[in-house]
Amino acid sequence: MKKMMHSIQKITATETYPVRHIVLRAGKPIESCQFDGDELVSTHHFGYYLNNQIIGVISIFEIKNKQFVVQKSFQIRGMAVLPAFQKQGVGEALVKEAEKFCTTQNADLIWFNARTSAVGFYQKMGYEIVGSEFEINEVGPHFLMFKKFK
Repeated sequence: MKKMMHSIQKITATETYPVRHIVLRAGKPIESCQFDGDELVSTHHFGYYLNNQIIGVISIFEIKNKQFVVQKSFQIRGMAVLPAFQKQGVGEALVKEAEKFCTTQNADLIWFNARTSAVGFYQKMGYEIVGSEFEINEVGPHFLMFKKFK
């Protein structure tokens, strides 16, 4: 039996697009996978590789959210795992990698807009909801979620 090789590595914004497109922007143009701030030096992208293929991605943007009074915060955006690999720990590994990165940057908090369907996944990882459900145009219903480090 062949052993599967997996790792999480830093990648470019462009390398996130194929996974983002399939999971988060299906039926929309590939350009919709490019997010404001993707190319900033303060933005970091990670890919989960399985046998040299990226099967999951996560991006971390250093940005404040007016809901939180903290010195340094990061936003998770574009977290996606290819459908065939979902519910196998890939998403959890990517979120933990993002958290680890944020703690090395002395972040106070990590936050994101979670799709309503993913709220349970994030709650199991210790994230909390702030406020009520809201709609992101052409994407769907979301909740603001966060976790404090300090």
